[in-house]
Amino acid sequence: MTRSGLARPLGLRPQVIPLVLDGVTITPWPVQHTSHATFGYLIDSAGRHAAWAPEFMAFPTWAAGVDLLFADAAGWRRPIRFARGVGGQMAALTVAAEARRAGVCRLVFAHLGRPTIRALEAGETPRSARSAGRVRFSACR
Repeated sequence: MTRSGLARPLGLRPQVIPLVLDGVTITPWPVQHTSHATFGYLIDSAGRHAAWAPEFMAFPTWAAGVDLLFADAAGWRRPIRFARGVGGQMAALTVAAEARRAGVCRLVFAHLGRPTIRALEAGETPRSARSAGRVRFSACR
C-alpha cells in the first residue's frame, strides 16, 4: 500500500506546504536529486535562516545566503550519478565550494557517502573527521 493509500482512510491528503508555528516558518523547496519530487526546507526564525538540503545533484539556489546549511553529499571528490541520467548527488568538496559562492555562512554535512578503498588510498578523505563535517566561511557574521 502506498503512503497516500495509508493516509486516505484517515482523511489525510499528503501534501508539501509551508508550516508556520510559534514564530518559526518552514518552507519546502524542490531539490534536483532524482526522477521523483524531492524537497529541502528553508527554516526562518527571529531573523535567522537555516536550510536542510538532502541529497542533490545541483546546488539549491534557494539556500543562498543562509546562516546555516545542513547538506548531504557523495564522496569527497566524486559525485554520484544514477543510471539513465535520472539524478545523482554532488561531491562534498563541490558542495562546500558552491555553498561558499552562494554566501552560506556555516555548512554542516549531515550525511556523507562512504569513500571507496581507491579513494582512501588516493588520500581523498580529510585528516580530521571532526573538521570534515563542519565548515565555517570567513564572511560570516
